[in-house]
Amino acid sequence: MTEQVKRPVLAIMRPQRYINESVALAESMGFEPVAVPMIELADMRDEYFDGFVERIYSGISDYVIFTSANGIDFTLSKLPSDDRGRFIEALNATKIIAIGPTTRKSLEHLGINVIGMPGVYSSEGLVDFLCPEIKGKVIDTARSFYGSSLLIDGLKGCGADVHETNVYTLTKPEGNEQEEFIRKVFDGEITVFAFTSSMMVRNFFECAVSQTTKNDIVNIMNNSIVAAIGIPTAQTLESYGVKVSVTPGKFTFEDILKKVLELLN
Repeated sequence: MTEQVKRPVLAIMRPQRYINESVALAESMGFEPVAVPMIELADMRDEYFDGFVERIYSGISDYVIFTSANGIDFTLSKLPSDDRGRFIEALNATKIIAIGPTTRKSLEHLGINVIGMPGVYSSEGLVDFLCPEIKGKVIDTARSFYGSSLLIDGLKGCGADVHETNVYTLTKPEGNEQEEFIRKVFDGEITVFAFTSSMMVRNFFECAVSQTTKNDIVNIMNNSIVAAIGIPTAQTLESYGVKVSVTPGKFTFEDILKKVLELLN
């Protein structure tokens, strides 16, 4: 009888809306996923949203940047359903920039024409991509309350007139599901940890240290594979004393898993 190869157990801690697709992807790539949200998305509307919409309708905006599919979803959810088609038409009169292929796909699915995407899927990549052509241009972005300041500061440093509206925020889910997950971590059941944001790291540690010590969790993680989606997330992990094993060149969940498999093989 052929001995069955044990599948690496992967901790998926993404928001609930991404759990099913993340689990399916992980399973298709040979992982045994343990999926528990350590971060959640919540709608918000700041004082800059109406100005953002008005600039789009009036044609003032030269560029509109979306740094996630959530940015467009939470933007459209704030508009009356009858106005969404008109808003998308107005967006298509601007130059739409997506941070990466997942965001691009979501925008194009809605009929929004994406004219560009950076080679490096990050705030820094967006700045490098746009900087040569945006001096004096009006740029709008609709994104998370916790979006990196590197994007706004970098675009302004290139001479652009930048406007930001925060259309959603991030929260920490808490409950039996998260507590049970930490017990699995403490029992050594997790082979691979995949972190996709700095806030996910912070929420994970807040939950963990409510049940055990920080040193115990760090020791467990340093005897596992820890993956971070980008440099800021990796730096946050390292600030807790965690050694990051994997940081993909392209900042997508699929690329994290590919890099982990390369390390395992």
